[in-house]
Amino acid sequence: MYVEVSRVSEPEAAICSAKGCTDAAAWELLWNNPKIHTPERRKTWLACNEHKASLSDFLGARGFLKDVVAHADA
Repeated sequence: MYVEVSRVSEPEAAICSAKGCTDAAAWELLWNNPKIHTPERRKTWLACNEHKASLSDFLGARGFLKDVVAHADA
């Protein structure tokens, strides 16, 4: 007799958004592009400790960065 066991999959680990990085996310960079998003809209990039500054600088230079907060799972 075959019994199918339902498995709950583990949530995927939150990893850094920096290209090629596979480190766990420690920060959420909240941003929007004012040319295409409403003012209250927030998109999220995740960052590890090593890439927090470079990703923040990239978004900040374009006027997109709105806030940086600790990642809830970190």
